Amino acid sequence: MATRWRGFGWYVMTVLALLVAAYAFAISFMPDWRPPLVRDLFAQRPLAAWGHFVGGGLALATGAFQLNGGMRNRWLGLHRGLGRTYVVAVAVGGMAALSLAPHAMTGAVAASGFALLGLAWLATTTLAVRAIRRRQLSSHRDWMVCSYALTLAAVTLRIYLPASQVAGISFTVAYPVIAWLCWVPNLLLAILFLRSRHAREMLAASRLPPAWRGIGERLRP
Repeated sequence: MATRWRGFGWYVMTVLALLVAAYAFAISFMPDWRPPLVRDLFAQRPLAAWGHFVGGGLALATGAFQLNGGMRNRWLGLHRGLGRTYVVAVAVGGMAALSLAPHAMTGAVAASGFALLGLAWLATTTLAVRAIRRRQLSSHRDWMVCSYALTLAAVTLRIYLPASQVAGISFTVAYPVIAWLCWVPNLLLAILFLRSRHAREMLAASRLPPAWRGIGERLRP
């Protein structure tokens, strides 16, 4: 049952990520689709805007498939190729985010929230790369989960903003809060998920020696 729920959660996450990625690509390559705020962003800081939307969209699209264990084990070469693409996309999107953060609307609270998101995004991805280069597969997996949880800030941002408008909260009040809310809970949930998985793995490992001893005793002549 738990495996089914995890599979369902992956599908929901992937669909949402791909929808937001498609939106990011659309507003990057089709200017007529850009809302006024995005149009101004491209006019004032075009290089950073391109890096932010294209890099972020590519990270969303590729990162989701990196977290599918079945695909990873079946097509290791594809996993490595998508992983390299993801790292480049995060590097481009993260540097662009740091460039854009000081100019965030509504002031310093929003700016600091997005700046720390960009730093955390780059840091977790860098640590994931360092871990895989050292053949530390478990650590690599953990850092990638944290990295993609931060990538999903692009999804949660686009959930919270319309929700705040429906709730009647003014943009100037909601936006500084959402600049933090879009990624801090994501990262905390990722950490809780990893702690739970590690606990299950340790429990399974602690049960393994007695099981093997039991098998050995039954096989004795």
